[in-house]
Amino acid sequence: MRALLPNSIPEVDDTYLLTRYAASQRPFVRFNFVSSIDGSAQRDGLSGGLGSAGDRRIFSLLRRLADVVLVGAGTVRAEGYAGPLIGDADIAWREAQGLSAQPVLAIVSHGLNLEPEDEVFTLSPVPVLVFTSIQVTEEQRNRFASHVELVEVAEVDHGCDPQEIVADLLARGLGFIHAEGGPHLLGQFIAADQVDSMCVSYSPLLLAGSGQRIAHGPRQEARKLEMHSLFEEESMLFCDYRRPE
Repeated sequence: MRALLPNSIPEVDDTYLLTRYAASQRPFVRFNFVSSIDGSAQRDGLSGGLGSAGDRRIFSLLRRLADVVLVGAGTVRAEGYAGPLIGDADIAWREAQGLSAQPVLAIVSHGLNLEPEDEVFTLSPVPVLVFTSIQVTEEQRNRFASHVELVEVAEVDHGCDPQEIVADLLARGLGFIHAEGGPHLLGQFIAADQVDSMCVSYSPLLLAGSGQRIAHGPRQEARKLEMHSLFEEESMLFCDYRRPE
C-alpha cells in the first residue's frame, strides 16, 4: 500500500497508517464505509463483496484504535458481528498502549428489535451497549445477559438521538467512536452534525443496480470535509476526510 497524501510514500507500514488514522480530540466520531466508484455500498446485498485485502487491513487498524465500535441493528443482522471484534495482534497492540484488550460494542436499535439469544450477544467477549428510543421495561432488561446494557435515548426522526449517544459514550470514557453503519445510522449522524471523520474505501468496480448509497435519509445542508489522508493499493483508494479544524 502506498501513500498519496499528505506525502507520497511508495510503501507504508501499519505504524504509519495508525499514526495517520489516530486522533487526539474527544469525542471523535468516525464512520467507515466501502463504496463502488459508481456509488453503491453493496455487492450482492452485502458490503463485503466490495472489499479487498487492503480494505480489510484498514478496517482492522481502524477498529484497533477505537474505544467503541458503533453499528446499527440492521447492519448487525446483515453482517453478523458475533464473537471478537479484533484479532490477537490488535489485542496485543492495544494492551501495549494501555487500552482495553478489545473495544466495546454499541448497537443502535430504534425499536429494540433484537433478541437476547442473538449470537452478537451470546458470543460477545466484551460489554455490549444497546441504544434504543423505546421505553425499556425491567422485564426487557432482565431478558438480556449481565454484560448487555440497554440504554434509553431520545427519539429523533424515527431514530435514536446521535447527540445523546455520543454524550453517553463520552461519559463512559469511550470517546473514540468508530461507526460502521449502516446507511440510516450515518444519515442520522450527518443530520445531527456528529461526524468528525469519514473513511471511505473506493472499490474500482462499476455495479449499477439498486445498491444503497453509504448514507440514507432526508437531504441535509451540505457539510464540507477536508482530505486528511489518501492511500492506494491495487487501484482501490482509501480516503480519510475530516471536519475542518
